[in-house]
Amino acid sequence: MNPPPTPAVNHHAGHPGFAGPIGSAMGLYMYLAGRRRARTVVDLAAVTSADSVVDIGCGPGGAVAAAARRGCRVTGVDPSPSMLRLARILVREKTIGWIQGSAEELPLEDGAATVAWAVATVHHWPDVTTGLAEIRRVLAPGGRLLAIERSVRADATGLASHGWTEPQARTFADLCRTAGFTDLRVDSRAMGRYEAWAVQALRP
Repeated sequence: MNPPPTPAVNHHAGHPGFAGPIGSAMGLYMYLAGRRRARTVVDLAAVTSADSVVDIGCGPGGAVAAAARRGCRVTGVDPSPSMLRLARILVREKTIGWIQGSAEELPLEDGAATVAWAVATVHHWPDVTTGLAEIRRVLAPGGRLLAIERSVRADATGLASHGWTEPQARTFADLCRTAGFTDLRVDSRAMGRYEAWAVQALRP
């Protein structure tokens, strides 16, 4: 008897992303609607002024801004030039850098960050295994990884399916373990008006 297939954790990897006027409008909505979520992300990651944070798939920069208000250095990375242009307009703290890039090709030096997070973006990564290897590379020893995705039903379609089921969250945790991360935690969390899956790990 064959084992059941491994549930995908990047099931929208072919999504075209955010671009143009519509993408900018969506980005503004995401920034305004996601302020509570941004504070939750920073709290979960236990960010302090001693940290150097990289936000992978930063979008319009809500979580980046929340981290910068804790006094740490932050780098927002996103593949969309439209999102980065909007982020530069909305978020102006001096401790922030904005770089175009992706999870699979992070334009950062080895060990450059103490915290890396991906909020509602892992399900868009073309290659999760390569993305995790890159995150491990840019995290310093003892660095923390946090991935958050909206909790979705297995039979959801369209925008309602953008997130993880519990098996998908646990599959991502397994991939983190395979990539060399330790101290894995998988939790269900309230994120404003919806529930989300949070996967946390350490880079040894």
